[in-house]
Amino acid sequence: MAITYRQSFFPTCYGHEFRAKFHWHAEDQGFRHAYVRRGTSQPNGKVERSHRSDQQEFYQLLSYKGGVDLEEKLAEWERFYNFARPHGAFNGKTPYEALRERL
Repeated sequence: MAITYRQSFFPTCYGHEFRAKFHWHAEDQGFRHAYVRRGTSQPNGKVERSHRSDQQEFYQLLSYKGGVDLEEKLAEWERFYNFARPHGAFNGKTPYEALRERL
């Protein structure tokens, strides 16, 4: 999931990648990290939908031939995802446009 502004709460699933080391790093960075409760579809569904978009629209399209700078590609994807890609959840607006309307 791409994050373009500092938020204070960071929910994740119970995946192995979000265990103690990640939890304490997020807390050290000023985030309140919490696990999404098992069996609750609303927050977890949003996380899973975001992962599916990342997989289908970013990772599957990457070419790993030659010297691929993944950090550069990921930054490019985040800019596109947040500032150029329309989202159905925001009635065709980008996340940036939806955020600006709420501020």
